[in-house]
Amino acid sequence: MKKQFHILFFILFLSVLRVVAQRTPTSSELGLFIGASYYTGDLCPMGHFNQFTKPAGGIVYRYNFNPRLAFRGNFLVGTIAAYDEFSNVTAQQQRNLSFKSTIGELSAQIEFNFLQYEIGDGETPFSPYIFLGLAGFKFNPKAKLDDKWIALQPLGTEGQGLADGASKKLYKLTQISIPFGVGIKINLAKRLGASLEWGMRKTFTDYLDDVSSRYYDPAKLVANRGALSAILSDRSLGKDPSKSNVGRLRGNPTNNDWYSFAGVVLTVKLNGKRERCPGVGN
Repeated sequence: MKKQFHILFFILFLSVLRVVAQRTPTSSELGLFIGASYYTGDLCPMGHFNQFTKPAGGIVYRYNFNPRLAFRGNFLVGTIAAYDEFSNVTAQQQRNLSFKSTIGELSAQIEFNFLQYEIGDGETPFSPYIFLGLAGFKFNPKAKLDDKWIALQPLGTEGQGLADGASKKLYKLTQISIPFGVGIKINLAKRLGASLEWGMRKTFTDYLDDVSSRYYDPAKLVANRGALSAILSDRSLGKDPSKSNVGRLRGNPTNNDWYSFAGVVLTVKLNGKRERCPGVGN
């Protein structure tokens, strides 16, 4: 995934340099995103559009500098989740962890159209495109216990904030990510356009699912964070009472988590302004 991200960034950077100075038609659009969200991480290490994919939606604003280059602002909301019990890996089934989290994202992106594209222009009916940007997002992983959903971050289930814990502090529930992806835009009517897109989000946290490092001493968790912390830290099936999981890997601390939004964007053209090049039409 890192290689694809670097290639996409390079292509988009060169494309922006090529078209940013062009004096061409400008316009703006407002619309809706309707689609799905999912995540990949310690509880769902492989696969896209998996069984944990959930509905997502949001609001989109796009400002077109010209038929090739656009700025876009998003506010998207979705759900990410995963359950070890549904894994086809025996070790994950025995680990028996699970989570779900609402994820809200506010982002700014640059889009590059490979073909000339403008809503309402019959000569530019469609175009593939790529996008890259910067986002701030909020999440809050929870686990279900006795029909109640319990927030995991305050519990420090891997000893975050405690001596010899996974980190010195509890992880933050507001983070930044880098959205990037591909899509295709289609003209539907004079002022209506649509696009189908898939975007990944590179994050800088391994705790979207509250799982990253090693099992922490349950006695210390009970003493410092309460019994719930110890219970939700280790939910292993078939544990041998004479053996301890303390110090064993609970997740994979070498890889951060990712999340994704994919779906359809429907936008209405708000206005348009055409600039004439000097000396043309005079």
